[in-house]
Amino acid sequence: MGHREDLLAGAVACLREKGYARTTARDIVAASGTNLGSIGYHYGSTEALLNAAVLASVDEWGTQLASAMAAKIDPDAPFLLRFEQYWAAVLATFEDYRQVWAATFDLLGVAERVPQIRAAVADGLQDGRIAWASLLHGIDPQAEPEKARAVGSLHQALLSGILVQWFIDPGRAPSAADLTSAVRVIAEAVGSG
Repeated sequence: MGHREDLLAGAVACLREKGYARTTARDIVAASGTNLGSIGYHYGSTEALLNAAVLASVDEWGTQLASAMAAKIDPDAPFLLRFEQYWAAVLATFEDYRQVWAATFDLLGVAERVPQIRAAVADGLQDGRIAWASLLHGIDPQAEPEKARAVGSLHQALLSGILVQWFIDPGRAPSAADLTSAVRVIAEAVGSG
């Protein structure tokens, strides 16, 4: 690896250990075995490097989650079972990626003033929408883009809301079984309404 890759790997390691707000340029340099000048040369600033580290970590989370889903979700199972299996897989990753998820909240503030970060986060949200719609509902985003966007957006909103609850009050945040039970109640209400 070169200095650029070493810096990114060091920043990801610091992000996991210390979080976004407490990581310094010196921490990253120590973790990466590089020097302070490398940060400016390759990324422009420590903030830009940390932002890249958050995005890389979220991508890594997505890859890990996709692997877990492929192993744990039965694509032929009824929807509610797939839904519960999916949420069990998602929730199982929250603790391992706690600092990364905390950093995404910091990144939202950065996205307000840095168009490239805003675009990267927006692209990630769109990828998530497509994945939710395709995986859980079998919606082809090419054939039914608006349906995929709407259904995926609902699931993306669930993810964001559950993540906030898990950070603030993990003991009372919903489990996969709680979410499945709630969907069942809502579906029954819609069916009778």
